[in-house]
Amino acid sequence: MGFFTDTSVCIGCKACEVACKEWNAVPEDGLEFTGMSYDNTQGLGADTWRHVAFIEQDKPMGNADSGVRWLMASDVCKHCTHAACLDVCPTGSLFRTEFGTVVVQEDVCNGCGYCVPACPYGVIDQRKEDGRVWKCTLCYDRIGDGLEPACAKACPTDSIQFGPLDELRERAAARVDQLHDIGVDDARLYGHDPEDGVGGDGAFFLLLDEPEVYGLPPDPVVTTRDLPGMWKHAGAAAAALAAGAAALFAVHGRRGGGR
Repeated sequence: MGFFTDTSVCIGCKACEVACKEWNAVPEDGLEFTGMSYDNTQGLGADTWRHVAFIEQDKPMGNADSGVRWLMASDVCKHCTHAACLDVCPTGSLFRTEFGTVVVQEDVCNGCGYCVPACPYGVIDQRKEDGRVWKCTLCYDRIGDGLEPACAKACPTDSIQFGPLDELRERAAARVDQLHDIGVDDARLYGHDPEDGVGGDGAFFLLLDEPEVYGLPPDPVVTTRDLPGMWKHAGAAAAALAAGAAALFAVHGRRGGGR
């Protein structure tokens, strides 16, 4: 199960942010404008599990000759198929649910922070008050009871859609074709491909410009992909060091015994 966020119909209402905070009892943050357009939260964090970006561009929309357009997009944890945060968590606080999503157990988290730099999207964050990490759970408690996540429930335009990933990918591909047919040539999907560097995202997006415009990495890769090779090389180096030490000990031991 996962999210498909169609940014082409996002109106920037922030209903998803409010619903997420209300249902999950996420503390308030950013009640004042930052001076960065109409964005009062700036990005995802321990106290912002859904973040609506406002991007103003001097660029026409679709077949228009001129004009200014707003790109609005509700960002969230990507719930990666190959999740580096799971690989580095030493306590098992982060776990994969039966729905394929990634959830933090706050009562198990020891605040080590290893998962923070491991996330290729910069999603996971620690609360200053206690050092524990927090992020979107894809409303694990709600979907376990057959309900859709709070953000999708509150979205008035169906920009945020919840369901089986295979169905969402088909729906997203059809939406891209529809936009291309009406002249929105920049429409493209992001995070939908199971063959990408993170094995596909459990929360993917339809974008109207390059990923970098939205603050997303263009080619995300699971940060722990090289760990098996690193451990292999480290083990080989340790074995070689041990063999060298044993050889030296044998030589000097025999000489010492000769005295």
